[in-house]
Amino acid sequence: MADTIQVENINHPGKVYRADAVKYAAMRAAFLEAMPKAEPGLTQAEMIAAVKPHLADDLFPDGKTAGWWATTVQLDLEAKGLLARKKAGATRWWLTGL
Repeated sequence: MADTIQVENINHPGKVYRADAVKYAAMRAAFLEAMPKAEPGLTQAEMIAAVKPHLADDLFPDGKTAGWWATTVQLDLEAKGLLARKKAGATRWWLTGL
């Protein structure tokens, strides 16, 4: 069985989920590299497109499952207060607290 870590979800405060530690760490690193640190931030689609060039092909061949993993990291970082969200038209995110 793969090593797992606990991740949070801003939409379910106080609850933790298990996720593959290697894939989470790879996506988190890509996410931190790709995301802006100020407004206006990126939309969900822009976020997913921005992380893909930073992903290893052996973990995410052809970017498959990148959207799911990007959302997992996004929700976890939001729950930890490291990512801000603004809903004005399309929802946008940017890094904070790093």
